[in-house]
Amino acid sequence: MTSPPGGDDPTRGTFVALPLEAEELLGWLRVEKGRSASTLAAYRTDLRGYCAWLAERGLALRQVGEEDITAYVEHLKAQGRKESTVKRAVVVVRSLHRFLVREGTVTVDPASEVAVPKVPRNLPKALSEADVTRLLDAVVGDDPVARRDRVILEVLYGTGLRISELVGLSLADVDTDDALVRAFGKGAKERIVPLGRVARRAVLDWLAPGGRDALTPKQWARRGDAEALLLNRRGGRLTRQGAWGVVRKYGEQVGLADQLSPHVLRHSCATHMLDHGADVRTVQELLGHSSVSTTQIYTLVSQERLWQVYRDAHPRARA
Repeated sequence: MTSPPGGDDPTRGTFVALPLEAEELLGWLRVEKGRSASTLAAYRTDLRGYCAWLAERGLALRQVGEEDITAYVEHLKAQGRKESTVKRAVVVVRSLHRFLVREGTVTVDPASEVAVPKVPRNLPKALSEADVTRLLDAVVGDDPVARRDRVILEVLYGTGLRISELVGLSLADVDTDDALVRAFGKGAKERIVPLGRVARRAVLDWLAPGGRDALTPKQWARRGDAEALLLNRRGGRLTRQGAWGVVRKYGEQVGLADQLSPHVLRHSCATHMLDHGADVRTVQELLGHSSVSTTQIYTLVSQERLWQVYRDAHPRARA
């Protein structure tokens, strides 16, 4: 089964108090760059791994040379880290040393010539349309939790939103009259996404009497919960992990647990749109990709699906 985000942790659970310079980098990324909480958590994990490695060798950040960073990269590889994990760690290390130069802490960036490892791009795994239908049909009943779960699945597949974007939606971000959703993506970038007919109906059912109001507490525990679109059973804003659990629950019910994650629904949305004639630029806008090259990988998925159908269906192809 696919697991919720957590990643390959270079620190192996080692707790390291970060130096002030690293904490200042995290603060700058949060305030100036608008990085999300999950991105900052990943940065913190990699910074801890790097600073722990330096501490073991008696090196302060100001003493690091290019050869030290290269040795750290080789250390990660020798530990059997995934290629994507090593790449992420190098990006974080480069960001830290570039920040130190920018702030005037040091005059030379020892990481400037350290190459970021290339990671082979894997084709995203999309569900078949039949499997998506089985998954969406698995939500039965009209109780508040069923209505909420239907929104989660229908909106993830119908809009291609990221799971963090979905749980971050507030009531004011959803316009059911014009069937539009205002999503805030990476770097707090705002985009407007259309809400399909089935997803819109699911949202309307959730907002109708007996839906969201049935999970509303007598007193809100945290500021902002009252404006949340999606609530948990205790009446708080549904978390990323909570929504992930909903997707996993229905994936297990229909035998798709090993293939399913919230991001797979995003992949499926993009792939199925391209299968049915959508152009790449439209899908790019829908998904909130900053570069069209990111979206173009889905065209490879559609071409592969086309070839698979052709090979399976044409007698001369089989021969």
